[in-house]
Amino acid sequence: MRSTGFRRTLAAIGVSCLALTACGSNDDSASGKTRITVNCMPPKSAKVDRRFFEQDIASFERQNPDVDVVAHDAFPCQDPKTFDAKLAGGQMEDVFYTYFTDARHVVDIHQAADLTPYVKDLKSYGTVQRQLRDIYTVDGKVYGIPRTGYSMGLIYNRALFEKAGLDPDRPPATWPELRAAAEKIAALGNGTVGYADYSAQNQGGWHFTAELYSQGGDVVSADGEKATVDTPEGHAVLRNLHDMRWSDDSMGSKQLLVINDVQQLMGSGKLGMYLSAPDNIPILVKEKGGNYKDLALAPMPGGQGTLIGGDGYMINKKASPEQIRAALKWLDHMFLRPGKGFLGDYARAKKTDAPVGLPEPRLFTGAADAEDQRVKKANSNVPVQNYQAFLDGNQSLKMKIEPPNAQQIYSVLDGAVSAVLTKKDADIDRLLKDASGKIDSILARS
Repeated sequence: MRSTGFRRTLAAIGVSCLALTACGSNDDSASGKTRITVNCMPPKSAKVDRRFFEQDIASFERQNPDVDVVAHDAFPCQDPKTFDAKLAGGQMEDVFYTYFTDARHVVDIHQAADLTPYVKDLKSYGTVQRQLRDIYTVDGKVYGIPRTGYSMGLIYNRALFEKAGLDPDRPPATWPELRAAAEKIAALGNGTVGYADYSAQNQGGWHFTAELYSQGGDVVSADGEKATVDTPEGHAVLRNLHDMRWSDDSMGSKQLLVINDVQQLMGSGKLGMYLSAPDNIPILVKEKGGNYKDLALAPMPGGQGTLIGGDGYMINKKASPEQIRAALKWLDHMFLRPGKGFLGDYARAKKTDAPVGLPEPRLFTGAADAEDQRVKKANSNVPVQNYQAFLDGNQSLKMKIEPPNAQQIYSVLDGAVSAVLTKKDADIDRLLKDASGKIDSILARS
């Protein structure tokens, strides 16, 4: 699943390409410049982000007068309903946005340029976390550049922890600890929910996957050919949800929730905990009535792993060598400069009252990461101490990307999650056996 914050997805309202022209461009313009088209420009309705994006393109063109950047907006940055058709029809931009889960697919259908001979000239490439670079590396060849990354964690309400007699500086590190904390929070009454989870619109399957990863399990085998949900770890996920819902009564009576429902609960101060990426925090404050001082973030309970996601850019297979070089320079300027660029200019973001100091995205390693974190800390305007447990705990977790055919698989797993949350007599053995067979069929067709 994609993350939910605007500055991560950059979902834009508009059209992808001019009606009478293809998105891909010819680099032989009358001016002699190398022309590249790029997508995922913020919409005009997002005035601040749009202005920043345009400012950064203008500064890039001043530094690279031989390159002409033509930006297109779109809604969303990548629409799954039209993505493949645009690629196959030659309508995709020269530099195009992708979710991590799409990288291999784009390579498999032969629509991405091989960047391997060119990345040696990309100064910042080696500073990007290897696990993120590897997502765009197929059979030893580089086909894309990561832009952001996120990992799942546990958002919790410090105020409710204190009211329930829990230590807000010691969030639950295991699922049994989370279960016990949820029961205490729910006991506060007055409609308070201890722990909430998604169970509809594929979001239940997404969270099942995250919870499975946290316990050391996996959704599909290493070769991507068989389901691995009908396992002790898979049973533990569903059993825990079932018992919290029916034995503990710590998840509330309203189920079949989606992300907006849970965010509303947390923002209103009626929810103790839920799983999410850090980008949910500003949404909870700016849209749902929450307060930064009450919202904290911990690593995934279980101590084994966490689901990661994110996005990046790939380059059209039709791009010329000159366009590829220009595109990599543009990506470096926009997204890969620690403490600078569209997503990293923290001083600029602070002036617009955008939240600065959230623990992610954390793209870089080594000296580049240190510089990025230094600039972020110097401009922070949120309580960064509330996220220290997340930063510390993530160091020991295995970072795992979403499974292949993720949305189809999530749809299957939605049924299992929703069943245990709405039926007290749900048969977990049968649910996982049925889900496993359906996932096997999905994998066999892919």
